[in-house]
Amino acid sequence: MTTLTAILLTCLAGGVLSVVLAAAVALNARPSWIPTLVSFAVGALLGAVFLELLPHIFEKTLDYKGTAMTILAGILLFFVLEKLVLWRHCHEEHCESHEPHAHAHDHGRSGLMITIGDTLHNFVDGVVIAAAFMADMNLGFITALAILAHEIPQEIGDFVILLHSGFSRGQAFALNLVSSLATVVGALLAYFMLQSFEGWVPVLLCLAASSMIYVAIADLIPGLHKRTEISATVQQVVLIGLGVGCIWLIHVILPH
Repeated sequence: MTTLTAILLTCLAGGVLSVVLAAAVALNARPSWIPTLVSFAVGALLGAVFLELLPHIFEKTLDYKGTAMTILAGILLFFVLEKLVLWRHCHEEHCESHEPHAHAHDHGRSGLMITIGDTLHNFVDGVVIAAAFMADMNLGFITALAILAHEIPQEIGDFVILLHSGFSRGQAFALNLVSSLATVVGALLAYFMLQSFEGWVPVLLCLAASSMIYVAIADLIPGLHKRTEISATVQQVVLIGLGVGCIWLIHVILPH
């Protein structure tokens, strides 16, 4: 098996498998569970940012000020992007902010944000996998396995966010599947142009982190505050902790 064949097969199989396994959990949840599972999604997103993405960024660059500025710019970028989606929705029909009884979902805005961020993250994963295979075949397989394990809890969170955002189960599955193909694109470009893309990896990771922070803080957590009773708050804190814990546990078991 050639290196390029191994890279392509591993990326395709890993992307599809992570989406299918995440879908088996998230899409089989009862609709009434989705608001509760949003807390888990918040934990998974924040865990992915602070336990996965930021450490990878700091391994690639020591420009901490530049990293902070890029993440800040990314958060502002996703704020503007969400505004554009909201303005488009308000021109197509009565804006939800003008309606006395707004819908529970956000008309796809947080789902769009998280899909963009996840696509960037998957692209970088493809670059990492290709670089590992080009160094050593065994290292490539180990790296791909580690990335697959890290992706599953985050993908579950992505599914929950898409469903919470108003997408159907079929749409959520299709979006996650298409997003996972960015891994193949990143791997192919890295295989043929690795030196050119290495310098962009920290920037792409910063933008992926920005989208996850923005969705968790701006779109999901405000909804959690609508339930103020003690039991709901305890449940939310536990599920957020569980989301972070899943990312941390896999990071400890399968570091990459």
